[in-house]
Amino acid sequence: MTDAQTLAQTQAQTQAQTQALLTARTLSEALPYLQRYDNQTIVIKYGGHAMVDPELAKAFARDVVLLKLLGIHPVVVHGGGPQIGAMLDKLAIKSEFKDGLRVTDDATMEVVEMVLSGPINKSIVRAINAAGGKAVGLSGADGNLIRARKATKTTKDPDSNIERIVDLGYVGEPEHVDIAVLKALRDADDDLIPVVAPVGIGEDGARYNINADTAAGAVAAALGASRLLLLTDVAGVFDKQKNLLREIKVKDIPGLIADGTAAGGMIPKLETAAHSVIHGVGAAVILDGRAPHALLMELFTEHGAGTLVS
Repeated sequence: MTDAQTLAQTQAQTQAQTQALLTARTLSEALPYLQRYDNQTIVIKYGGHAMVDPELAKAFARDVVLLKLLGIHPVVVHGGGPQIGAMLDKLAIKSEFKDGLRVTDDATMEVVEMVLSGPINKSIVRAINAAGGKAVGLSGADGNLIRARKATKTTKDPDSNIERIVDLGYVGEPEHVDIAVLKALRDADDDLIPVVAPVGIGEDGARYNINADTAAGAVAAALGASRLLLLTDVAGVFDKQKNLLREIKVKDIPGLIADGTAAGGMIPKLETAAHSVIHGVGAAVILDGRAPHALLMELFTEHGAGTLVS
């Protein structure tokens, strides 16, 4: 063996030892967090770029399986707006919008349930199973998991300033979450992982399309989850100087919305986070699902990976 080969071999061995040491140190530093979340329930709202990028989807599935193997009980609630829109276009079903919101009529609701409870739900189940887990796909209809009521939205007429009700069809909001089926899966001997499509059922048997963030918050509150993790396509909530806010108190959220710090799609996420914390969830976190292993970084490192709402 030449001197160059010997040097290369020594460098490779040193690199391997350094990597092994870093891995061991990371596991050691994670111990307090592993103890904190042992036997705790974590509800994860899965959506955005993390759900459509194949590599991120694989990494997400592996992380969820790892959580289960570590003694944590993950419950996944997923969205699917872009996929629903694509299927409506493919089927030439025209959508009506009121105040920027899609009206969910009978034909649209057929597609919503088909896409959410079908291809999307089962693709997540397959990914988790391929990563070594045992996922079970559900919708809000299974075991009467999510009873829903028709969502009401009002808007003000700019001329008269009179409020009027906007009818969005079969758009719903959670009224009651029956956790019996989730408890049965959690307590099973086979380490089963629930994957929930946000389709709720009304008292009259009508189906309702529920915002995935809202559904995840309701499920987390009903389960008394230790954490609600809302995966999105931004790193969290930023102040007006574009600095990431590491932690927000529930009482501060109305002010952040009023002064424009939180705007657009971040408002319903913060409202969901606040509602879940008020109703018994340990804390909610808004984090970037595009970041590899965002779940593990948030749960098992000191600084986390997003904005904590407590």
